[in-house]
Formats: sequence, C-alpha cells, structure tokens
Amino acid sequence: MAETLDRETFDHLVELAALELDEIQAEYLRRELNAQLASIAELAAIPIPEGTEASLHGIDYPLSRSAQPRSDEWQPYDDPDGILAQAPQTEGRYFVVPDIPHTRIQGKGDEQ
Repeated sequence: MAETLDRETFDHLVELAALELDEIQAEYLRRELNAQLASIAELAAIPIPEGTEASLHGIDYPLSRSAQPRSDEWQPYDDPDGILAQAPQTEGRYFVVPDIPHTRIQGKGDEQ
C-alpha cells in the first residue's frame, strides 16, 4: 500500500466517484485521506502476537462481570393512542410518512 496518495491517483479516484471538487476542496480531501492512510499504517505496525483472537472491542466482558442480555419479549405500551395523537398525520392506527421525492443524478454520458 502506498504511504501517501499522489495527486494523479487522487484525481483518478475523484473521477471514479464522480465528485466535483474545486482546488481547495480537493487538496483538503487529499490531505485528510493521506492522514487516514498514515493512521492505518501506524495501526498496522503494532505487533500482534500470533494466535490473538479477533475482538469487536479491546476489553473482554465475561458473564461474571456483565449482565446477561434481556430476553427479547414484546411489551405493550400503556398509551399508544397518546403517541398517535402527536403524529402530524395518521391513517387508521398507522403513522403517515410523507413520500420522499426521488431524483436521478445525471452523470457523464447520460442523455439530457
């Protein structure tokens, strides 16, 4: 892996991602990406002993030190009508969610 992202490679990635950046934005983003690459290189340099198990976090939480997960049981709410009364619009006993207008972003080579 390259230690830094040169301008040519960066410009190629920007083109692939179909981003429109001015010079200031491009240089800022390239600098930030290079900082991230440096951080990844630092982490990769940490020696990890052979046989170390993967973990989602660095701390082991045995059952003796942490609570058991609660059972996944349905528990009815005391006042569902009170919640429905706060909604801007309902239909029957359901919330009405406004439609999100979908637009298509035109890319290079698309018909206008």
